[in-house]
Amino acid sequence: MNVIEDMLQQVTKMQWSDYLDILIVAFLLYKILPLIRSTGAMRIAKTIVVVVVLAWVTGLLELYTISFILNQFLQVGLIAVVILFQPEIRRTLDHLGSMKIKKFFGTEKATPEMAPIVAQTVKACEVMSREKVGALIVFARDNRLDEYFKTGTMIDAQVSEQLLRNVFFPKAALHDGAVIIRDGRVAVAGCVLPLSDSNRLNADLGTRHRAGVGMSEVSDAVVVIVSEETGTISVALGGMLKRHLAPQTLERLLLHELCPEEELLNQENLSVRLRQKLQKKSKEERK
Repeated sequence: MNVIEDMLQQVTKMQWSDYLDILIVAFLLYKILPLIRSTGAMRIAKTIVVVVVLAWVTGLLELYTISFILNQFLQVGLIAVVILFQPEIRRTLDHLGSMKIKKFFGTEKATPEMAPIVAQTVKACEVMSREKVGALIVFARDNRLDEYFKTGTMIDAQVSEQLLRNVFFPKAALHDGAVIIRDGRVAVAGCVLPLSDSNRLNADLGTRHRAGVGMSEVSDAVVVIVSEETGTISVALGGMLKRHLAPQTLERLLLHELCPEEELLNQENLSVRLRQKLQKKSKEERK
């Protein structure tokens, strides 16, 4: 009861600045936590939490030697974290720096309609799958991926089936790299992506698949991969690889991941109306 009474007394003493402080911290946590969860920064957070908990437990159990070592580690913990997790920290800072301010505060203008872009991409992947032409297509989302632009060639062109197929044509200069689609346009081609070192991937997967999974591990991008050996279409998302996708399945997945809810709803309504018209026309022809 004393604890509750103390808490109530503290609440009654709070001023408007205290409430504003709490709201700002809550807002920042709400915006930053999804970013941390989607990158390698989660490894940093887990490591720090584990060390702090171990230090508390060893102190409680009076394990003096281990407690001393952990306390010494915590005293120089910031330097150790910077040294051990330098790549993850750099990527996280790059992501924070590349995020749009308007996007961070939820006031960014609507992006171009993604349904036509998805349709062109699926058509290109279907043809390349049939012809066994390797492809690596990255759809950038909240993470702008600016750090990978310098590894490729700027294009800034409208997304079309012909353009994607020309880029990945086996004798084309940029066919070995990745295409990054951002803000509804083909922004850059021939990009070098980070390779995944995950042991969950099958040994028969090549560099193209590991690059696609690696990009999905360090960002929130959606990566489409077409195998040069088998023609299989795959999608890497959040470090996971979905393989052997039919063109229809690929289209549904991309629409679900890339289209805003309103556009997706309009697309579904359009499909329903089109289906109803076809059914009505078929009935009239039977009569």
